[in-house]
Amino acid sequence: MVLSWTKRNMFRRTHKAKQQLPGGDLPVEEITIPTHFRCPVSLDLMKDPVTLPTGITYDRTSIEKWIESGNKTCPVTNQNLTTFEITPNHTIRKMIQNWCVENSSYGIERIPTPRIPISSYEVSEVCTRLLSASQRGDEKKCLEFVGKIKVWWRESERNKRCIVGNGACSVFATVFDSFSSVSIEKHVVILEEILEIMMMINKTHFGETKLCFGNQASLRCLVWFLDGKDLGARQNSVFLLEEVLCVDELATIEGVVEGLVKIIKEPIGLSATKACLSTIFNLVSSCKNRVEISEKLVELGLVSFLLETIVDGERGVIEKALGVLNCLCDCKKGKEVVKMNALTLPLVVKKILRVSPLASSFAVGIVRKMCEKKEEGILIEALQLGAFQKLLVMLQVGCEENTKENTTELLKLLNGYKSKAECVDSSLDFKYLKN
Repeated sequence: MVLSWTKRNMFRRTHKAKQQLPGGDLPVEEITIPTHFRCPVSLDLMKDPVTLPTGITYDRTSIEKWIESGNKTCPVTNQNLTTFEITPNHTIRKMIQNWCVENSSYGIERIPTPRIPISSYEVSEVCTRLLSASQRGDEKKCLEFVGKIKVWWRESERNKRCIVGNGACSVFATVFDSFSSVSIEKHVVILEEILEIMMMINKTHFGETKLCFGNQASLRCLVWFLDGKDLGARQNSVFLLEEVLCVDELATIEGVVEGLVKIIKEPIGLSATKACLSTIFNLVSSCKNRVEISEKLVELGLVSFLLETIVDGERGVIEKALGVLNCLCDCKKGKEVVKMNALTLPLVVKKILRVSPLASSFAVGIVRKMCEKKEEGILIEALQLGAFQKLLVMLQVGCEENTKENTTELLKLLNGYKSKAECVDSSLDFKYLKN
C-alpha cells in the first residue's frame, strides 16, 4: 500500500515555486512513505512510535486507543498481551525525522520530538507532595505542584487520563478544603488555581468532580467566589456548584441564594446562566427546606427574571427556567407572584409544544397550578390563549405519565369554562403546529 502527498497541495502556499512555472501551475508529484514508518493500525506516518512486547511498532495514539477499547492482543501478530507496557522507539522516530528533513522540499514538516507521557508514579508522587504541603500551610509549594499538574494536563489526552485516573480530583478537593478552612481571603490565589484545574477536569471528564465538594468549608468558599470580582473564579464556582450532590448542605450556606440570583440578574455567560439555573432547580426541587429557599428566591425578584429569560432564551435555558418556575409555584408566595405577573400565562402557554417535551411538561405543570383554585379569569384567559387545543395535541402525540396526568386534569378544569370564553378563530389556535 502506498500513502502519498501531492506536491500541488504542499506547495500551494509557496510563492517561489509558483514563480518557477509558467502560469503558476504546479506539477503533481508523489512521494511514498516507507512502510516501516507507517502505523500498522492507522496507516499514517507515525509521530510517536512505540513498541509492544511483541516487537511490533505502532503510533502511540493508535495503539493506546486499541488497548483502551478492550483489546488484549497485538493487532499485527494477534498474540495475547501479557503486559500493556509500551516502549518509545527512539530509533524509528529519529529515522522518520531524518526522512522528513530529507523530503522537506515536498512540503513535509519534520515531526516534533514527542514529550514523554507522565506515569502514574509521577502523578501520585506530586499529589502526595501537594497534600503534604497543604497540611503544612505552604501555599507557595502548593502553587508549584498545581502548576506542574496543569502543564501536564495541557500536554496530551493521555496525561489527562493519567491525572484523573490517579485520584487527583479528590486530592484537589482536600487541598481546597484545607485552605478554605483557614482563610479564604488569605489563600485566595491557591484557591482560584484549584478552581481552574478542577474546571479543566470537569470540561473533559464530566462528572469526575461530583463527589469532590461536600463539606461546609469548601461550599462556603464556592459561594464566596460567586460574589467576587474575578470573572473566571465566579464562572468556575457556578459550574462546580452545579456538580454538588449534597444540596441540603448547600442550602444551609449563607449567601448561596443571593449569589445565584446575582449571576442570573447580571449574566456572565450562557453556560454560567444554565449552570446557575440547574443549581437553583436542584435546591427548590429536592432539598429539605425547599419552601424556605423558594420564598427567598421570590423575595429577591427571581420570577420576573425567569420570565424575561423564557421570552427569547436558548432551549436549554428555557427548559431550566420553566423548571424553576414550576417549583416556585409549589409554595404559596411563589404561586401568588407568578399569578400576579401578567406575562406568566401568555408566555408559558406559548411555550407548550414549542421548545421540547421537557419544557412542555414544566409549562403544563405551571398552568395547572395557576388554575387549580378554579379562578374564572385565569381559566378563561388560558382558553383564549389556545391552551385547550394545545393540551389535546399533547395527549395525541404522547407524553410522560406525570405530564399526561397534569394535562388530563387541566383539560377537565378548562372544559367547564369553554362556554364562557370568547370565541377564538380555531385557525389561530394551531399556529404553533407550524413551528
